[in-house]
Amino acid sequence: QVQLVESGGGLVQAGGSLRLSCAASGRTLSSYRMGWFRQAPGKEREFVASISWSGGTTVYSVSVKGRFTISKDNAKNTYYLQMNSAKPEDTAVYYCAAKTGGYEYDYWGQGTQVTVSS
Repeated sequence: QVQLVESGGGLVQAGGSLRLSCAASGRTLSSYRMGWFRQAPGKEREFVASISWSGGTTVYSVSVKGRFTISKDNAKNTYYLQMNSAKPEDTAVYYCAAKTGGYEYDYWGQGTQVTVSS
């Protein structure tokens, strides 16, 4: 089992920045890929970004590439989503997730609300 706990959500003005954190515990994470997803009201959950815990390779959705950065701190077993140039359409509940392989993510955090005001 892997436990994931998000923090750092809140209210930010359009154009501003916010950093989300996801603290992971329970297993050695070297074989995991860690991701961020979001779900806006009335919409399906969508992929935002992911990073491999061992090699650090990253993937971003088109909607956030160039504005958001995913990173990790191995010593703290924590990974982050730095949100810059925030837009109102970034408003959503953000979830962190983890998987060892395949398409589906196996473990999920509880979510943290991000609201971007115009």
